[in-house]
Amino acid sequence: MPKGYWIARLDVTDPVGFREYVAANGAAFSRFGARFIVRGGRFEAVEGTARSRNIVLEFKDYETAVACYHSPEYAAALALRQGRAEAEVVIIEGYDGPQPG
Repeated sequence: MPKGYWIARLDVTDPVGFREYVAANGAAFSRFGARFIVRGGRFEAVEGTARSRNIVLEFKDYETAVACYHSPEYAAALALRQGRAEAEVVIIEGYDGPQPG
């Protein structure tokens, strides 16, 4: 079964307040078994418009990734992010099919 992922791109507008969101989101991520694949770090924007922060979270499957986003735990964290960062978040199913070569 393919894994599920959150792909998030953010520009933090209130770094001090954003720390509250970071501290709160762990409750949801822990409950749903999320694992950071990418959390900030160096990047090169080779096409399109970049954001200053990029995150990829891995979940055991797509349904778990969706459930985490819609959970009460994440809703509480998300409320703390509002007004402190501009973001795009995509929940996507992984791919387990044939690979090139």
